[in-house]
This record gives sequence, structure tokens and C-alpha cells, in this order.
Amino acid sequence: MWIYEKKLQYPVRVSKCDPQMAKFLMEQYGGADGELAAALRYLNQRYTIPDKVIGLLTDIGTEEFAHLEMIATMVYKLTKDATVEQLEAAGLGAHYAAHDKALFYENAAGVPWTASYIQAKGDPIADLYEDIAAEEKARATYQWLIDMTDDVDLQDSLRFLREREIVHSLRFREAVEILKEEQDRKKFF
Repeated sequence: MWIYEKKLQYPVRVSKCDPQMAKFLMEQYGGADGELAAALRYLNQRYTIPDKVIGLLTDIGTEEFAHLEMIATMVYKLTKDATVEQLEAAGLGAHYAAHDKALFYENAAGVPWTASYIQAKGDPIADLYEDIAAEEKARATYQWLIDMTDDVDLQDSLRFLREREIVHSLRFREAVEILKEEQDRKKFF
């Protein structure tokens, strides 16, 4: 079903060890509006979406896993040379005690990922509006993360991810219009 290339969708570079920024990036790893929640939301919703837009959910859901991989790489690179003291100072002491430097699906506050973050109503238009909202929230979070770092290399990768959220939102908006048009055609008087 997929072809996996052993490279990231977009290069991830960081200029320095920065455990504090890694902690903030965890929001996009295991948070409510993060990449894991998005990937699972879209790939789950595709089972109850009309055939006209099912491919869109499959494609974007799959791409979200590529974004998850980018975030994981960022967190790894930002913490790989950090000392235990630096991790503790960044607020990652509890994470280190439970997971060492391993990634764990949790948000920036350390709250573990939960399936309650994702929705599937079964109504295609309601689900697509949920997806638009998720993409817009992720876009906003990426902008705030960009604002929180002075690492221009990291900002570059975050800008790429922010722009992909915008594209996804636009595609979901187009899908809503396709389904509304289809819905209107089915009315007979």
C-alpha cells in the first residue's frame, strides 16, 4: 500500500541542544492537535466517507505519519546531547524517569495521548469540519512553536509543517464543497 523511502519528507536540522524546545514540540507528537491524532483521525474516518473523497483522507492521514516522524526526529536531535540536569531544568525530569530519552506519546505537559483526542461522527460533512479545525489548530501551534525558538534550522522545518497544515485545511474545505454539491444533487421534489 505504501512505498517507504528511508528519508524524511523534509529535512530536519537543529542548530543546538534545546530540551526546552523538545518539550514544547511534544505537543505535536502526542497532543490533542498533534500529528498522531491527525493521522489516526483521518485514516479512521475514511471508512465512513463517500468514495469521492476517501482518497483525500488516506493521502493526508498517511502524510501525517511522515510529519510525526519529522517531529520525533526534531525531539531526538534536540535532546540527544542533553544531560540529565538539562532535561530536569527543561521540565522533562518526569519523562526521563519513566522513559529515559525515548519518545512517548504525550503532550507538552506530559499528559499521555488518548483516543478521546480524535473524533469520528460518521457524518461526512461533520467529520470534514472536524478535520479542518484540527488542521487550523495544528497550523496555529506550529506558528507558536516557530515563535518560541531562535534556531533558524528548526524554524525552517516547522515552517514546512505549518504550510502543509494550510494545504490540508484547503483540501478538506474543497472536499466539503464536493460533498455539499453531491448532497444537493440528491434532492428530488
